[in-house]
Amino acid sequence: MTLLFNGLTTAHDRLMAAGLNGLGYRARPLRVPEKMDFQTGKEYGNNGQCNPTYFTVGNLINELVRLRDEEGLPTERILADHAFVTVGTCGPCRFGMDEAEYRLALRNAGFDGFRVLIFDQTGAGEQRTAGDGFEVNLQLFTTLLDAVFMGDLLNALFFHLRPYAIESEAVARARERCLAVCEDALRERDHRVRPGLPARALRALLPIDRAGDIQRLLERVRGDAHLAPLRRCREIVASEVEVDYIRPKPVVKVTGEFWAQTTEGDGNFQMFDFLEREGAEVLVEPVATWIDYLLHQRRVALGDRAGLADGGPLARLGHRMRSARDRLLVSAGERLLAREYHRMREALGGTVQPLADQLEMQRVGHPFYNIRASGGEGYLEVAKNIYYFSRSLAHMTLSLKPFGCMPSTQSDGAQAAVMARYPELNYLPVETSGEGSINAYSRVQMSLGEAKSQCKREFEEAVTRAGRSLESIRAYVAVRPALRDPIQRVPRYPGVIGRAANFVLHVGALMDRDGVPRREATTA
Repeated sequence: MTLLFNGLTTAHDRLMAAGLNGLGYRARPLRVPEKMDFQTGKEYGNNGQCNPTYFTVGNLINELVRLRDEEGLPTERILADHAFVTVGTCGPCRFGMDEAEYRLALRNAGFDGFRVLIFDQTGAGEQRTAGDGFEVNLQLFTTLLDAVFMGDLLNALFFHLRPYAIESEAVARARERCLAVCEDALRERDHRVRPGLPARALRALLPIDRAGDIQRLLERVRGDAHLAPLRRCREIVASEVEVDYIRPKPVVKVTGEFWAQTTEGDGNFQMFDFLEREGAEVLVEPVATWIDYLLHQRRVALGDRAGLADGGPLARLGHRMRSARDRLLVSAGERLLAREYHRMREALGGTVQPLADQLEMQRVGHPFYNIRASGGEGYLEVAKNIYYFSRSLAHMTLSLKPFGCMPSTQSDGAQAAVMARYPELNYLPVETSGEGSINAYSRVQMSLGEAKSQCKREFEEAVTRAGRSLESIRAYVAVRPALRDPIQRVPRYPGVIGRAANFVLHVGALMDRDGVPRREATTA
């Protein structure tokens, strides 16, 4: 059976397919959804559905039609040999009905009975085996987490390299090589586990029956095999890509509804490509933030229910002890996730933005959006806006969401209070659909113009603070290969957002250290 899936970026989908192949599954990602998929989804689905639903199921239907009409597979073989794996949940919005909508559209398109396997994003380790040969276990979790983290880090790295690269083709070649390295590592990973004495000892103490799972966790904490491909990627980028960081580029942080802020196609008007064509550096959101958010929300919910139990004193005591144990395990999961993401980030050079601190985002977001109000991105959409502004990480925040998305509409209402509190914020919400890209581009260009002006002023001030002319700074960088290294650690200066401005201040400090005399600076 071939497992079909999509929904994240091209890098994520390719890496997850490689990880599943390494576990023995036949898995293949669908292509990035296009406008024709949206139209197919509307044709066979109900009216008034969420934008991602139309793109996703339309993409699946068009692939099944291609298998039937172009490859000549009978419908019976398609139904027997293929399944679609996707994420689901109960949801306070239309997302909770997506599975039923997928099945309805598939039935209307002539593929009644096609299997849709749902992976509940809120179920964590309590997933039920989906059946049909797809087993949910720790081995699957760790493999997919590695694929997701690798996809997050590679996406972030190449988004920050492209605007400054001397040769754009070199970046594309390096990206493809890095993806191939990580795919091979995931596909060829040795999943055999031989439980040792520590695992057998822990098995006697913990309520876990499988010593292999304990051993796998121990090996993961102590080992670094999953870091090797990222170290190799760092070498590839350093040897093949050359950058010029003395190019002021406004930094645009992309937030919003999960699917709309992640997809790379017509589902968000190909907004990433548009922003880069307009001269911006795009700061994408890692999927790891969402996983961290789910764990954090789980811990909050367990704390809220800690004292709620029926029965006598012994029953209540038992409930409190189980609640404390569960919170401890979730907290350990949060720490392990952050640790592994940090280790993988360091293996790639350490220049990618670290995961946002969930407690800090909760602190800044809660006054405007109650952290216990679930749905969509919850408080994240509001919190990220404040977080990236207050930490001087972005010149502009662009929130992408499907047309009529209920949780995002709630967030937009809260954003009005945020804008009143922080009037200097450059925040733009954009609703996406199958049409309307021209209007969206026009609105983005207006806000981006303000971000460009801020970035230019910031860069000119940095050149002045450095105390040198721009020509002397360029000359200093030209004879020092380390300053043209694409993966170099450029210090961040308080209140300075742009990579170019921080780089100029960094070079100015190096020139001071080397005794290069100052002179009256000229503006950029």
